[in-house]
Amino acid sequence: MDYARPEVMVFVFLAVASIALYSYLSINSYVNGRRKEREAYYKNETVRRLTESQGAGADAAIALLREEDRLQGRRRLEGTKLGGLITTAVGLGLMIFLGIANDDSHLIGVAIGVVPLMVGIALLLYAYRLAPKEL
Repeated sequence: MDYARPEVMVFVFLAVASIALYSYLSINSYVNGRRKEREAYYKNETVRRLTESQGAGADAAIALLREEDRLQGRRRLEGTKLGGLITTAVGLGLMIFLGIANDDSHLIGVAIGVVPLMVGIALLLYAYRLAPKEL
């Protein structure tokens, strides 16, 4: 038996690559979950100590929480804008590429690119028109 045939090597490569990818993703997910849990714990401890202190400590803790919520909302909105721009660009690129590359019918290539284009436009419409403005 010849195990070094190209068909066998491609299968082996794909099997090893998929195992490596899913191993990396599972470890990365576990590590990020632990990091976020640790950050939340330290943040809650800091806020608890600030609120237990007398005077301006409680006001400072409330102001800190409001500012963090405002920044988190702004980051989410900016991420939505960036996702809309990227998805719109992918849709336009697919429309152009598949319209040129498909010799039989250019309409099929354009129709395939319309889906990500519309998703990107919907994201941008939400980010600029429908999202809450007071962030």
